[in-house]
Amino acid sequence: MRTFIRVLRHFKPAFGYRGKLVYDGSVRRHDLWFNTSSWSYVNTCQCRHPSYMIYRAISANTANVANRELNIDGPLVEYERRIAAGELLDGDACQLGTLWELQRLYDELVANAVACRLDRYTTSEKAGRSRWLWSRFIPQTSYAAMKGLYLYGGVGTGKTMLMDLFFYQLPSNWRKKRIHFHDFMLNVHSRLQKHKGVADPLEVVAGELADESILLCLDEFMVTDVADALILDRLFRHLFSNGAILVATSNRAPDNLYEGGLQRDLFLQFIATLKERCVVHEIGSSVDYRKMTSTEQGFYYVGKHLSTLINQKFRQLIGEHIAVPQEVEVLMGRKLQVPLGAKGCAYFPFEELCDRPLGAADYFGLFKNFHTLALEGVPVFGLSNKTAAYRFVTLVDVMYENRARLLCSAEGTPIELFDRIVTIADAQKMAPRTSSRSMKSDLSDICVDNELGFAKDRTISRLTEMNSREYLQQHAEMLAEKQAAAIA
Repeated sequence: MRTFIRVLRHFKPAFGYRGKLVYDGSVRRHDLWFNTSSWSYVNTCQCRHPSYMIYRAISANTANVANRELNIDGPLVEYERRIAAGELLDGDACQLGTLWELQRLYDELVANAVACRLDRYTTSEKAGRSRWLWSRFIPQTSYAAMKGLYLYGGVGTGKTMLMDLFFYQLPSNWRKKRIHFHDFMLNVHSRLQKHKGVADPLEVVAGELADESILLCLDEFMVTDVADALILDRLFRHLFSNGAILVATSNRAPDNLYEGGLQRDLFLQFIATLKERCVVHEIGSSVDYRKMTSTEQGFYYVGKHLSTLINQKFRQLIGEHIAVPQEVEVLMGRKLQVPLGAKGCAYFPFEELCDRPLGAADYFGLFKNFHTLALEGVPVFGLSNKTAAYRFVTLVDVMYENRARLLCSAEGTPIELFDRIVTIADAQKMAPRTSSRSMKSDLSDICVDNELGFAKDRTISRLTEMNSREYLQQHAEMLAEKQAAAIA
């Protein structure tokens, strides 16, 4: 133990390293990727972080020392534990660079827990109401001493996993919330409805949110709705002035949020606010871990006229139960009609779920009541059905967040479904200078849309994972846990 402490002191400057990652493209090695049934080799390019090398050397030499003896805690130690247990792939220093940022924030939060009013039991509801009442007469601000963290990067690089790893290492008695961005904004709009007629309902809503949760962890920060875009700056200014700390994940850098959106000039101030109150960190990994799962084992069927097959598979899932039309409650008193439902499984033709004016609120309502969706006839997306493509992207996001199971028939593989959806940069590369009639016909349904062009990669990645053996095993375990809890 004493030897370890001496070594730790000797290398203390390295643990404080905050510089850029050092990439060593010449170093390649084979790492093991663990899944529930077998070991397989994955060839990965190492990117080395100076303090990472020292930390791994020390942790290897002290593997027999219990964490509780050292009083070391946080996401970095949990990450090491999962690697040692074979639950995570070893050697992704791009993820490790992100973990250093999360560990920094973790340490600052622990050190400033009292000043930040994180403990829900020492900050009573009465005190919260008193602060709100006094703020009516005396303007007050209470910005947190530390900045939050905005993590962005490509699809499947581990953003959500790392944020969850950070979140669940924090004390359970803290005022903290981890929520999908879609769900968060639905909650905000619902509260705004409740406070109609108040001089500044956004201020009241922000006060309520901050009283409930000082630390906000928002997954999949993506702004596509103009109604969201126009209120985000004022909402988060109020939240930050109430001491809120934001940790967010996104596929987009802050400067690229809501790119090309309506009245984006009014949204730019929010980007400035976000960068002022958060450390912005890119996960530079190019590995999509979702696509490193097992080969396809799920219920994704490619082809046309597969109605009979999907009906047959749906009947197998519900067993002896009889499927009947149902309805589920959605936010603000609305209801969603389910064509057929039984035993936690819902059946929809694609048009009923994605060609109607439905959104995230409807999908969240659906998956609060059903764990499996049978979706018939997913088309190839393009300019002619762009709106349906947006809804399908949102649907997959909500399904993935709820770890729901998907049974579907589609006109193409996940990649083929979005082949005609491109970003502006992609469109410029492919624009042909030709008068060929066949070429013009091929490009007539191309949809040039930056938001959808970026979102499609996430959707393809998630559909791939949702069709894997590992995902379906997690789904089965989740159902077993819920059934056991219901019996108990």
